[in-house]
Amino acid sequence: MPKAFAQIAFTPAARTFQEQYGTKEAYAKYLEGEEVTGHVIEDDHVTFIESMDGFYLSTVSETGWPYVQFKGGPTGFLKVLDNRHFAYADYRGNRQYLSAGNISQNNRVSLILTNYEKQQRLKIWGEARIVSLEEGSDFVLSLMPADYKAEPERAILIRTMALEWDCPRHIPKRRTVDE
Repeated sequence: MPKAFAQIAFTPAARTFQEQYGTKEAYAKYLEGEEVTGHVIEDDHVTFIESMDGFYLSTVSETGWPYVQFKGGPTGFLKVLDNRHFAYADYRGNRQYLSAGNISQNNRVSLILTNYEKQQRLKIWGEARIVSLEEGSDFVLSLMPADYKAEPERAILIRTMALEWDCPRHIPKRRTVDE
């Protein structure tokens, strides 16, 4: 378990529950030491991220309400740019703009990427930035999958703050039609 994950996720409330249920000592070691680990996109993360055809994005509004949205596209629509950044073209959808509105006020996001067939799940915490077509049309268009008939409105650029492989124990094994 990386330290970056523990620093973000093990809030005082979470640690109270860990103490109550007897796991505090088991997890305390992930908060020790100076070196922060688990915030850099490694090779296994790149392969997994770029194999996705969808993920769940969590944002929080300026009024404090969480919002979770499924984001989908063809396999590979998530593009890893370097060891701390990945991005995707944000396509026109139902035009409610809840995630974009939330990101514009609070850049903290959390993503869950799941491969049900392999029973793998990657949790990512990051800081998101909206790149409009006006600001960076070449960048936004470079993220568009070839031959995908969607209209990009912006790009979402995410800087990773923590990545954590989740326990596969309760991930149901499923296959897509293609699989």
